[in-house]
Amino acid sequence: MLKIRLRRMGAKFQPHYRVVVADARSPRDGRFVSILGFYDPRTNPATIHLDAAQVEDWVRKGAQPTEAVIGLLRQAKLAPGVVEAYSRKNPNSARVQGAAESTAAAAAAETADQA
Repeated sequence: MLKIRLRRMGAKFQPHYRVVVADARSPRDGRFVSILGFYDPRTNPATIHLDAAQVEDWVRKGAQPTEAVIGLLRQAKLAPGVVEAYSRKNPNSARVQGAAESTAAAAAAETADQA
């Protein structure tokens, strides 16, 4: 299975990241298939440069973006169709599941307050 994920680059305490397509079994900084862009969190504001067309192409081929990459795509407002399609395809992802649990908890608390 292919993943779209971050690959750490840079010196100690000076990280920047490449957004790459890699096999899920390879190490974080190991072999990868393609570079899709980069992310530098140390600049103000953070620099995000992604090729949206390549991201969409790899998702169509079956690559799954990680939670961090989905966050970057949302932050950069790139490939909104990819983000929403992935969220619909994987409703059990940690963020979606957490949001559902917090909504359910809020509804339960509201019901308890009314009683």
